[in-house]
Parts: sequence; structure tokens; C-alpha cells
Amino acid sequence: MSFDSITTSIDDAVSDFFDPVATAVGDIVFYTVPVGGTDLPLIVAWLVVAGLVFTGWFGLIQARKLKLALEIVRGKYDEDGSPGEVNHFQALTAAVSGTVGLGNIAGVAVAVSIGGPGATFWMILCGLLGMATKFVEVTLGVKYREEHPDGTVSGGPMHYLPKGLAERFGGGGARLGKVLAVLASIMILFFGLFGGNLFQTNQSYAQISSTFGGEDGFMASSAGAVLFGLVVAVLVGLVLLGGIRSIASVTSRLVPAMAIMYVLACLTVILVNITAVPDAIVSVVDGAFDPEGVAGGVIGALIVGFQRAAFSNEAGIGSAPIAHSAVKTKHPASEGLVALLEPFIDTVVVCTMTALTIVIANPASWGEARQGESIGGVTITSDAFATVLPWFPHLLTVAVLLFAFSTILTWGYYGLKAWTYLFGRSRTSETVFKSVWSLFVVAGALLSLDSLISLADSALFLLAVFNIVGLYLLAPVVKRELNSFLEFVRARREGKTADTDPGTGETETAKAL
Repeated sequence: MSFDSITTSIDDAVSDFFDPVATAVGDIVFYTVPVGGTDLPLIVAWLVVAGLVFTGWFGLIQARKLKLALEIVRGKYDEDGSPGEVNHFQALTAAVSGTVGLGNIAGVAVAVSIGGPGATFWMILCGLLGMATKFVEVTLGVKYREEHPDGTVSGGPMHYLPKGLAERFGGGGARLGKVLAVLASIMILFFGLFGGNLFQTNQSYAQISSTFGGEDGFMASSAGAVLFGLVVAVLVGLVLLGGIRSIASVTSRLVPAMAIMYVLACLTVILVNITAVPDAIVSVVDGAFDPEGVAGGVIGALIVGFQRAAFSNEAGIGSAPIAHSAVKTKHPASEGLVALLEPFIDTVVVCTMTALTIVIANPASWGEARQGESIGGVTITSDAFATVLPWFPHLLTVAVLLFAFSTILTWGYYGLKAWTYLFGRSRTSETVFKSVWSLFVVAGALLSLDSLISLADSALFLLAVFNIVGLYLLAPVVKRELNSFLEFVRARREGKTADTDPGTGETETAKAL
């Protein structure tokens, strides 16, 4: 029996066993209701409504405090001796590396194929709303993080849900928070292993094998798959051994380089077709309110755009607070403000640039996809770049590899924190997880396990249900933390000190006032 037949048998066996489970769970998590002639997934509505609520609750904070967020990233309000492991910029890039990835390249192409150019407009709007949700969950992540004796920290929904709810509602809140924390940890761990690890390796391997040599090349063979998996596993393992500091050190260089390279490529296509830009913008706006050939009309374009943005930036999911919680700061809201830049970068910038590139280049594959042909999203995006840069598909392969690598690293950190919450924080426990994580990297080059990846997607968005309930209940805490930090900023600008009283969350300046 050949190696290929063994891996195919494993794939088939896993799919046969888990397909019914994945379908049943997916039908629940992604339950849809008919709206305006199309189907609206309730989980997408749940995420969008949260963005609307928090945008109103915090007075359009994503617009009012954008400049302040940029100042924080540059280190303007850093304080010596702040607890944490990484600076604001490193925490941001580590979190962004978990969201910017294949979805920005392939998922957006699918969105503008199904929902037309107008889906881009609604995608941008959803990204802007998600900025407020991200601010809330990350502020809580830093507020209730756990600081360990060795200087490392742990944060995320598994920490702020039990601690925050116990603080606000006593024993009943503590019990509810504990249940939600365990469920959140399981969901993060499950998605991390299959969606954040195995799927990323599988898709990046598929891209590199098809680009370099095709079906007859060495990379398409079993030996090539094993070699690819082992190389990636070793690189991931080496970085993971260094913890969040090592991950942040890599992502703080990798993410900006990836983003700049990708955006420059998009701008090249746009500038070469500069005369088509006005018509493209008109098609985006008109398509948002009067789309032609889109199922469900305006509502159809809106749903597709919202769905792509919600699935891309993960605002409200609860994953990003894990990375952001490692930041060096005494003021939780400072990192919350930094985090609101994340959906802006991921959705408003990267996803929008991809969409505009496709609309402006108008490759033949996009037209075929809009007519119902089954064409992969990466293919459409690659074809759009190839209209101006014939060699770009090879560079896109490099981008896919880097995006996938950074996502594996960040979700490895997320998964580790979920694992240690469930099974204890010891050297043995961490070593077991890192070994399992590296094995999944190798398996990803050999197996597709589509049913488990579908199940992992359901787990990730089920996490949003638990997480956002907690965000609503703990929003008053976030409001206090924001006021406290704004007092600190005001005092800093006036050349005063504004030490925070840990008992009340008020600053000395605020008390004096």
C-alpha cells in the first residue's frame, strides 16, 4: 500500500466519521433566517449587532480615538516598569498575524464573486463596527490577565469571563464565568489545532506544490509533502519555544513586511488601471444599494460583505485578547485602543485593497465565478495580479506561505494558553502541547480533514456567543478603564502624573478634580 493511499484512507475515514457531526453542528452555529430573498446567518448578525451596540455605547470611539491609538502604538504613553512581555506595536502585530491570512486573499475574492462589487462597501462598514468590539474585549483581556512569577502573562476569555463576572455578580457570576471559560478554552484549542494550524499548512502546501512543479513535481509527491511539513514544523517549534516574546519578535517584522508587499502589489494594479478607478468606486457604491445579479439584492450584498468581514477580523470572537494581554502597560484601555486598529488593518485596508484590485483588473476568472463557475478564491486574486504582474503568482505563493506561517505561530500561542488553562501550566504540560502542535503541522501537509476543519469553524464562532454575552455584562468595567486612561493621558500631556488607584480604577488626577 502506497503512502498516498494511506493518507487518502485516513482522510476518508475521518470524513466519514465526522461529516455528520460537522454538518449537524454547522447547521446550529450557522443557522440562517430568510431576509430579503436571501439567508442571513444569525451568528453574523450577532457579531454585527455587537459592533453597533459598542459603537454607540462608547460614542463612536473608533473615529474619536483613532489618533490616540496611533500615538499609543508609537510608544508615546509608555511607562517604565509596566507589567507584561511585549510593547504595544509587537502585541498588535502578533494579533494581526492571526487574522490577516488566506481569508484576505481568497475569502474576499469569493465575497465579490457572490455579492458583487457592492459587498466591498458592507465589508468596510462591518470592519469599522468591529473596531469597537475589539476595543472592548481587549481592554477586558488586559484588565483581568494573570501575571505569573516568571514575568509571563496569560489572558483571554478564559480569564476575563470568570474573574470579571465574579467581580460584578458574586458567586453566581463566578460559576457562570467558570463554565464559559472552560467552554471558551475548548473552542480555542479545537479551532487552533485544525483551523489555525492544520488548515493553514494544508493550503500553503497546496499553493506551493501547484506553483512549483505542479502535479508531476517533487513537491506534489508524498516525500515533498513530508519535507515541507517537517521544515515548517521545525521553524514553528523554534519560535514557539521562545513564547510570546519570540512570536512578537517574528511577527513585528513579518506582518508589516507582508502587508506592505501585498498593498504595494494592489496599488500597482490599481495605478496601472488608474482610469478604471472611478468606475470601480461607482460600481462598489451602486452595487451596495442596487446590485444586479446578486441573490437577495441589497440584502444579499450586505450579508456577504458582513460575513466576509466578520469571519476575517474575528472581532468579538475572543481570540485577539490572548495576544494583546501580553502587552507592557498599567492601563488596560490603552491596549484596547491599540486593538481597534486591528479590524481597520485587516478589513478596511487589506480586504478592501484585495476587492478593489479584483474589481479594477476584472480578470476572466472573476467573471466566470460570478456566472456560477466553481473557481477558487486564490485563483481569482492571482489572476487579477497577473493582468499587470505576470510573475506575481509566484510572489503570491510566498505571501500565502508567510501569512500561513504567522497564523500558525499566533494560533499556537492562543492554543497554548487554552491548553494550560485546561491542563495546568507546567513545563511538561507546555512541552506536550508544543509537540502535538508541531505534529499537526506535519499532518497538515498530508491530510485535508475537511470535516474537522468545518467543525473547527463552528467551534470558533460558537466561542463568539459565549464571549459577547460576557462583553455586554462587563461593558461598564471597560467604561471605567477608558475614563481612567483618558485621565492619565490628559495628565501626561499637561506634564503631571496620574497614578491609578488599583482599588477604584480612578487616577489621582481624577480624584483631585
